[in-house]
Amino acid sequence: MAKQRLEVLHEEESFLVINKPSGVLSVPDRYDQDLPNAKHLLQEIYGDILTVHRIDKDTSGLLAFARTADAHRNLSQQFAAHSPRKVYLALVEGIPFENEGVIETPLIEDPRKPGRMTTAAKGLSAHTTYKVVEKYANFSLLEVGIKTGRTHQIRVHLQSIGHPVVGDPFYGRRHELFLSSIKGKKYRKAKGRQERPLMGRTALQAYQLQLEHPISGEEVSFEADLPKDFRATLNQLSRWDR
Repeated sequence: MAKQRLEVLHEEESFLVINKPSGVLSVPDRYDQDLPNAKHLLQEIYGDILTVHRIDKDTSGLLAFARTADAHRNLSQQFAAHSPRKVYLALVEGIPFENEGVIETPLIEDPRKPGRMTTAAKGLSAHTTYKVVEKYANFSLLEVGIKTGRTHQIRVHLQSIGHPVVGDPFYGRRHELFLSSIKGKKYRKAKGRQERPLMGRTALQAYQLQLEHPISGEEVSFEADLPKDFRATLNQLSRWDR
């Protein structure tokens, strides 16, 4: 397998911030340590790297790691207290009735499907906000904020209001989004060629991250550009799904 390259957006002695690509784990897998993960890839370059938070494998975007024990302690405390501001961009099915909303349904591990989450009155508290950024005919681009960091929180919360994230293999309506699905009868497949998906993974990007510098205490902010597959999908929606 070719060596995965990581885009480092911020680098200093105390911590790093990267733009993680989709398909790469944040940290080593519990059962297969050889699966590509950001922590191991960074350790090959920087030496000791300490985990302070995670994003899902298929989710792309901002991910911070500490490089010293003091920075690790500080950043871990910030994330445990839910004080960093985390903003995501999500492409979802359909158009929410309200342009802005708050979802506070508790979450719990699904007893019928290990590894997945579901909503439940007796679950852990979870708080998600959303705002519609762009409306298409059959999809919407949402700006999503989370004040808690429950497993699969954004994905389950958006599914719970009827607008699952495009390409979500657990909670979505489709695993892949094809141009033919957007263009309908206007789509013409090239002879002898198999159509490849525009979006073949969960359409979720950790877009903005704001936190206190672990040493100076000053507020610092970071932003990650959308990856190529996400940009291409939005371009095609703008052209054909109006």
